[in-house]
Amino acid sequence: MTTPLTLAPGRGPDGAERLAVCGEIDMSNAGRLAEALDGRPGPLVVDLTEVEYLDSAGLSVLFAHAKRLVLVVPPLLEPVLTVSGLAGLATVRRSGDRDAPQG
Repeated sequence: MTTPLTLAPGRGPDGAERLAVCGEIDMSNAGRLAEALDGRPGPLVVDLTEVEYLDSAGLSVLFAHAKRLVLVVPPLLEPVLTVSGLAGLATVRRSGDRDAPQG
């Protein structure tokens, strides 16, 4: 059985490409996330606010695109991104921060 994952592409109010992600990202569905990121060239805001679980397969996908991503994350995911080293490669904004990309 596949872990629930919803991917909603769009644009923010500033016109920036955006991908809202909801659910859990693990080995069973990381390929779907990879396809969504591969299909969107250039800078991309990835809103992980509604992600409840992120394992190493999901992190690997994000690492592959890190230099072009702005990750909007809930407090629960901040330590995961920091310990993994992803926060040092991608731009990370905490959800709810005034300067976090919205949309």
